[in-house]
Amino acid sequence: MSQNKSADLLLVIDMQNVYTKGQEWACEGVEAASASILHLLESPAPKQVIFTQYLAPEHPEGVWKEYNEVNAAVNADSWLNEMMPEFLPWTEKYPVYTKSVYSSFAIPEVVKAAKKAGRLVISGVVAECCVLSTVLSAIDAGCKVIYLTDAVAGLSEASRRETENIISYFAPLHTELMTTEEYLKAQI
Repeated sequence: MSQNKSADLLLVIDMQNVYTKGQEWACEGVEAASASILHLLESPAPKQVIFTQYLAPEHPEGVWKEYNEVNAAVNADSWLNEMMPEFLPWTEKYPVYTKSVYSSFAIPEVVKAAKKAGRLVISGVVAECCVLSTVLSAIDAGCKVIYLTDAVAGLSEASRRETENIISYFAPLHTELMTTEEYLKAQI
């Protein structure tokens, strides 16, 4: 089960409507990732869960200013920015923290909880951006990362696999890659 510290923390990164099929920032395989995350949430395994949500800042700085200008239509659509419907009941049970950059480690509450956790279990979107940035920040913060390969979606299957490869280079000390089922079996 979890190592020396407390229970694992499941981090569900940015599972918002804009990443669903047919939307501006659609991620390939988001339905499968969503199903894996729900399977995990419905299991007795996660004792600690945090959801994150990307929302554009009112006054972005640097390159984020251009990023948010390019994506102004997405940022202005409240439905696109909402969590996917299947996660709404869970967001009533667990906290949702917003961020305006890629890494969930820009959120002090996430950093604090992750550092206290036995391990940080990663799921969500977008593999190549928010997920990768969060993993790298978590490693720098000294967290052991469990990367759930079937609970992460990316812009394409190829780029999702490339991200997985990058994260695998930090194994076994900093990261461990496994499927949701492998993770759940290890909790028994």
